[in-house]
Amino acid sequence: MTQATLKIPAQPFVTIETADHLSEHTGSHSLAVFVSSDQKIKASHSLSGLSESVAEVFKLTSFAAGAGELQMDFSAPVKSVDQIVLAGVGDKLMSDTAIQKLASNLISYADKQAETLSLLVDGAFEPRSLEVFILSLLNHTYRFEHFKSKPASRKLAHIKLITHDAELSTRLNYLKAVHTGQSMARDMGNLPGNHCQPMDLARYARCLAKEYPKLLKVKVIDENQIEKLGMGCFMSVTQGSDAEGQLVILEYQGGSKMSDNPVALVGKGVTFDTGGISLKPGAGMEEMKFDMCGAAAVLGTFKALCESGLPISVVGALACAENMPSGKATRPGDVVTSMSGQTVEILNTDAEGRLVLSDTLTYMKQFNPKLVIDMATLTGACVIALGHVQTGLFSTDNELAAKLIEAGHRAGDKAWRLPVEEEYQELLDSPIADMQNIGGRAAGSITAACFLSRFVDYAPWAHLDIAGTAWVSGKSRQASGRPVPLLMSFLSDIED
Repeated sequence: MTQATLKIPAQPFVTIETADHLSEHTGSHSLAVFVSSDQKIKASHSLSGLSESVAEVFKLTSFAAGAGELQMDFSAPVKSVDQIVLAGVGDKLMSDTAIQKLASNLISYADKQAETLSLLVDGAFEPRSLEVFILSLLNHTYRFEHFKSKPASRKLAHIKLITHDAELSTRLNYLKAVHTGQSMARDMGNLPGNHCQPMDLARYARCLAKEYPKLLKVKVIDENQIEKLGMGCFMSVTQGSDAEGQLVILEYQGGSKMSDNPVALVGKGVTFDTGGISLKPGAGMEEMKFDMCGAAAVLGTFKALCESGLPISVVGALACAENMPSGKATRPGDVVTSMSGQTVEILNTDAEGRLVLSDTLTYMKQFNPKLVIDMATLTGACVIALGHVQTGLFSTDNELAAKLIEAGHRAGDKAWRLPVEEEYQELLDSPIADMQNIGGRAAGSITAACFLSRFVDYAPWAHLDIAGTAWVSGKSRQASGRPVPLLMSFLSDIED
């Protein structure tokens, strides 16, 4: 197995600067000004000569200030600025998608044109949208070029937010922490299968604990111990691979002491999913390196927690395994006994994520958590239902579900609730075991959630199916780092 130390290029440095004075810069400097379709500058204050310059641009060009549209004005009337960029925000409240498109366009421009990009943000967005915009700016500076022999050149080195809002500095520190955690989740997800196996995820978790020794503890449970714990469901997945499974436990203590009732986060960490004996089609199988994005999101959230120092207690689990076909692999029709004592008939070995999660959820009972949230790239059915926009949310607790939906809205990392109701449970009935691991084609994402619900009878529980949101498919395949923003938004409201 090839080992590699991840060394990610530095991201642009982001600071706050007062609008009364734009400091001198070495190198090229651009100022972004937000403009609505009615030709008005979206700012609670302006800079001398700016209104006249903007009016001239509208008069001489076809710029209409549509949402995400950019127009470069080379005759910048502002001292120390080489170029003004007019950024269109349209004629109505921008959607999160439009905000993210605008951020992407600005970063793409600056990477080619400006070493420093200043943005006149006061009055341009309402508070929630401004935070979504800032996080989007940060995330669009992300690059994964670890395996490139010649990384792409980029000009942008510094982003400045021009504002009179003193509180924005505090919020910026939080958003930077979220971005750092989301970037780590993306780094892990983007690693190919030969560079990210279960033991690699355990190693990265240990490295994180060494980086924050006062905040984080990590314990790794190896495959021998997993078997001794009676985790028959977990073993049914990992036994087919030469790469040993790992159960990684993380404990974050942001308060004065570890709470007796921490929040529990559980992530599916199937580092590569061939489907096992129920082998997947070859086309697109390279994207199954992303099947550990649930574990990556948990790891990224712990990174963000350590960076932000949120005063709460959180325990996490990474259920790490590789799903491979071999002479040792589980056969369709096999029956295994879970750590909970419940038996499972495995009809499809490609429904493996719920198997590693079921035993991991049982293991988490010992921490007496106040609530449990698991996340997994669990079902293609969820992609069919919700596409790549919203994460699928399942919960047996209405209050927890409502808080997660609201947290996702605030963070621009949305989730949509689907049912987990008793009527669906019978689809999992098995003639020879307590349950089977699939319920058929109908309601596939719902029956997967129903399966997991059988292993969490000790705390309020929610399941996030991120199969459609954890990565972007196709030619530009990249991990998204979702749902780190949603989780951090949710955790920010938790009190020990």
